[in-house]
Amino acid sequence: MRIWKSFPAQVAGVLALAAAVLAWPLAAYATSDVRWAVAAGAAVASANVLLGYLAIRYAFGRSYTTFLKAVLGGMGVRLLLMLGAFTLLLLVFRMHALALTCSLLGFYAVFMILEIVFLQRQMAARNGM
Repeated sequence: MRIWKSFPAQVAGVLALAAAVLAWPLAAYATSDVRWAVAAGAAVASANVLLGYLAIRYAFGRSYTTFLKAVLGGMGVRLLLMLGAFTLLLLVFRMHALALTCSLLGFYAVFMILEIVFLQRQMAARNGM
């Protein structure tokens, strides 16, 4: 089961689990607008965490300054990109605001936990722990 140690596979697993858990309630009780907003929130959060993963992969093993610039600076850039996407989805595409917000924040929280655990494991492996 080495594939589950892969960070992108973990992100895909979270998305698959969420789809399985949310499929029936969204199909039975939600409107089409709500379903699209939930999917859009999941997509924005997924893009955000995968960009974070790429930043960590790029910066890991480089100098401390480069690492901080890539990871922490990248975090600021990613937050601005998410804000832009969120604003675009609300104002231009007229997504359901509550569904988009809840979906984005829910997936963001889960993915940030995965990203922190990934970074922790990388640091532990680097330090021989």
